[in-house]
Amino acid sequence: MTEIYLIRHCQAEGNRYRMMQGFWDGEVTALGLQQIDALAERFREIPLDAIYSSDLQRAVLTAKGVAQGKSLPIQTRTALRELNTGPWERRFFGNLCYETPELVDRFLYDAENWTLEGAETYRQVRERALKELEYITAQNESKTIAVVSHGATIRGILSGITGISLSDVKTLPIFRNTSVTKLCWDGTCFQVEYMNDVSHLPPQAQTSWGSTADLRDESLDPKKDRDYYEDCYADAWRSVHGDLKNFSPEPYTTSAERHYKLNSGAVLRICNGEESVGLVDLDPERDERNGAGWISLLYLKEEYRNSGYGIQLLARAIIFYRSLGRRSLRLQVAEENAVARAFYEREGFCEIGKQKGLRGSLLLMEKAI
Repeated sequence: MTEIYLIRHCQAEGNRYRMMQGFWDGEVTALGLQQIDALAERFREIPLDAIYSSDLQRAVLTAKGVAQGKSLPIQTRTALRELNTGPWERRFFGNLCYETPELVDRFLYDAENWTLEGAETYRQVRERALKELEYITAQNESKTIAVVSHGATIRGILSGITGISLSDVKTLPIFRNTSVTKLCWDGTCFQVEYMNDVSHLPPQAQTSWGSTADLRDESLDPKKDRDYYEDCYADAWRSVHGDLKNFSPEPYTTSAERHYKLNSGAVLRICNGEESVGLVDLDPERDERNGAGWISLLYLKEEYRNSGYGIQLLARAIIFYRSLGRRSLRLQVAEENAVARAFYEREGFCEIGKQKGLRGSLLLMEKAI
């Protein structure tokens, strides 16, 4: 009997930022590292003879957790990669859901019939991944092995083994980060002992699909949409200071117009469907010589705050500045703004300076990207 532990990778940026991450090789998140630690503890006493992994880093790092203390090499296989979504790679879900809602719905709930020019189909992934698993199993007869792969790829393998349609999302669900599925090969066929098990993760380390809405963005011209820009900035000021004393919109709007002229992607209206709910304003010139990207404003309407949406705005800044080759993000936050400070600290920002502002001290914070 050959035993196979089929494992989905830990949380990576695409999962956290609500972006498509097929072949895109985004970074593992802080929560992802916690998940790897928990997975390593689960496999600490499980003897393994071999470990295989997709060659994408989120899978390889997960496989290294499984390998802790076992002195086994990670054998990478490109055939175990995630579905290649072609033109959807690195796109935000919110934008895709708004632009092509029917196609996204089919991608999620009718995978057997989803096609996109320039992308793989689920059926192609099922064929390549199951073929690879069969080959790996044949090379490890009567052994115990771990195979680390991706959500759509694992669904494809399980569909091929069980005959369950990829469109049956109730019976064959979206596999969770670091979930473990155990298969047994008796020399004739695969049997599923259990699947999608995350019992090794504490509740706070578990991730699930769709806990918040997927926000979209669109370029905003501060000159044409001056009222919206100034309303957002005024509300941000009021939420921190309690009133609009010392607030003058003119310098902020003038700066935003310059940012927009430098790069139309630097100023973004954030929307939930048709509803405008926020604003991102980035200054591509400030701190460029230091290799940093400057965030002038991340703003959300009050009803969207403290609900997990802030990371989707921060993700826009991260992706924007990475495309420009920046190594870090910088911003200023009012020292009295405890909520914003806590958010930025959770996301890896550290205080690197302080200066006097119009209404108290401003902390300079930085985060590596």
